[in-house]
Amino acid sequence: RAALDRATVLLSVTKGGKRIDNVWGSGGGQQSVKHLVKEIDMLLKEYLLSGDVLEAERCLQELEVPHFHHELVYEAVVMVLESTGEKTFKMILDLLKSLWRSSVITMDQMKRGYERVYREIPDINLDVPHSYSVLERFVEECFQAGIISKPLRDICPSR
Repeated sequence: RAALDRATVLLSVTKGGKRIDNVWGSGGGQQSVKHLVKEIDMLLKEYLLSGDVLEAERCLQELEVPHFHHELVYEAVVMVLESTGEKTFKMILDLLKSLWRSSVITMDQMKRGYERVYREIPDINLDVPHSYSVLERFVEECFQAGIISKPLRDICPSR
């Protein structure tokens, strides 16, 4: 009953000209997707500057959106593909390992993030010419580290 009452209120607000960005409860779920993507991007950039895995983990948990952790996985892998050196590759691998081991990122969220990269790799490759080979190498390293499953590794697209 409470959910129906809340939905009725939210729908009536929408008719008043306001837009509902998200209806996932009270914490981080009330933030717009655009805002969350920006926060995750900032979190990753800050991590690459500081190297502080625990701070990155804390910041991700403070967003209170476990259903959106696939976005961090996606953005992190894309950062690896766009980077030119080994530093980003290793740091992102370490971050994903840590988030996986601490169960901050679930198997489902990890899978969703990688599948999104797999779907978008043809477009990414237009801007980053060697992205397929970097992706294959990164996916193999993630598999060796136990971050992703064999079936997820095996569906990695290749040139």
